[in-house]
Amino acid sequence: MGFERFMELALYAPGLGYYARGDQQFGALPGSGSDFITAPELSPLFGRALARQVEQALDVTGVAQVWEFGAGSGALAAALLRALGDRIEAYCIVELSAALRERQASRLAAQVPEHAGKVRWVDRLPESIEAVVVGNEVLDAMPVALLAFDGHHWNERGVAVDAQGFHWQDRATALRPPHEGPFVPGTVTELHRHAQAFVATLAKALARGAAFFIDYGFPQAEYYHPQRTGGTLMCHRAHVADTDPLADVGEKDITAHVDFTGVALAAQDAGMQVLGYTSQARFLMNCGLLDDLAATPRDAASLAQVAAAQKLVNEHEMGELFKVIGLAAGEWFDAIGFRQGDRTHRL
Repeated sequence: MGFERFMELALYAPGLGYYARGDQQFGALPGSGSDFITAPELSPLFGRALARQVEQALDVTGVAQVWEFGAGSGALAAALLRALGDRIEAYCIVELSAALRERQASRLAAQVPEHAGKVRWVDRLPESIEAVVVGNEVLDAMPVALLAFDGHHWNERGVAVDAQGFHWQDRATALRPPHEGPFVPGTVTELHRHAQAFVATLAKALARGAAFFIDYGFPQAEYYHPQRTGGTLMCHRAHVADTDPLADVGEKDITAHVDFTGVALAAQDAGMQVLGYTSQARFLMNCGLLDDLAATPRDAASLAQVAAAQKLVNEHEMGELFKVIGLAAGEWFDAIGFRQGDRTHRL
């Protein structure tokens, strides 16, 4: 089968896929049984800063709901509900994993009981919504197709199985990368058809509002650079990364960096406006993270939180690798997260 379908099953097959089981994927240390940590778990200041952008978008677009896709452990939902309070009427979570839904419900009931009644879990998008949409590390978990270049032709890389287990198998294809290259023989890269289709579907359903996606990735000129011969596909388990998605299938996360140019074009083709595109560090600083850090007490516990929050903006940590893209359904507005350091011209 094509790798796109294989990745979908490895992550989401009921009862077997990585996200469909009851394991604890999210956490700071391997000893907790977790495999990786995301920004909302790293520091509550992430959600507090993002909430300022969400609140501005709520005010400008005149909507009263927040929708989160792939809410993970529920940490971001808790932070946004705590910060936005009565400003929103409903907080809707689109989550494929039943195990994660239970974990999210438990966390929100414990941490924001006064707002837990606003939370709803939905299985699919309705025909029309009016909301501000957020998604942190959701696009990277969407299945990707793999292409392999032999120096003359592109082939689709798929997965076959025999008595020894899974192994790679290529087949001829008309698929091509969305960038002209040049490409080095032996290059393997990804196509993000699921992520782009998701953004296009969201754009058609979002009658009024905005969307903000935070993830690791690049614009196409960097994504398909001749030196990136191995693509971006990675696996994560026990806070260790590897590049073999055919080993321990269902036991570890599989991700690929996001093609942000493709996301922007899919949104524009479906009628949305690109509000901005920048690094996570610049976005969070534009949204007041530095003021939050300066106001943090200097006791031992708080200093540990400050140190964790600095990883959100340090270039060698999450600050540069992670990017933020903002999209609007309707008129463009001056989103605070992109007022300095906007890189839309690089998409």
